[in-house]
Amino acid sequence: MTHKSIILFLAIIYGVSILGFLFPVLKLGILPRKSKGLIGIITSPFFHNHWKHLLSNTLPLIVLLFTLQYFYASQTLYVLTIIIFMGGGLLWLFGRKANHIGASGLIYGLTAFIITNGFVSFKPIPLLVSIITIVVYGGLIFGAFPSNKKNTSWEGHLLYAVAGVFAAYICKNAYYIIH
Repeated sequence: MTHKSIILFLAIIYGVSILGFLFPVLKLGILPRKSKGLIGIITSPFFHNHWKHLLSNTLPLIVLLFTLQYFYASQTLYVLTIIIFMGGGLLWLFGRKANHIGASGLIYGLTAFIITNGFVSFKPIPLLVSIITIVVYGGLIFGAFPSNKKNTSWEGHLLYAVAGVFAAYICKNAYYIIH
């Protein structure tokens, strides 16, 4: 995945979300344990409930995708694939009855991967990137536990983070690239 691919990915998220705002029936999220909800494993990161939801996911997604691309260029697509399919699959299996949409699961998966990979590889640069990520995004951990926020998929956050940790262990010997 290149920088242009990341920008295209974000543009698609915006385009699909806008379509979802205009035609709410199109919001194809993960519907746990329902066959029609399986498509959401792929589509859910592209749909958002409203502008605030979309905008709140934008900056972390940009930062984390560019961080992933910059430091783990050779692993970017592999890591994203694991996070999207494993995180979405786990959410489909174990999530509560709801329509789970939004890119926040992907954000949690990317954060978990970047943090875990630094400690698993225990190489200086990835370790430094992990520490910086903890400082900047460490507060996300509170979103991976049950809360009173009915419209927040805490279990999606948790399960995508599990997928990110898994991806870090799978890629622990991954070659990182510094430009």
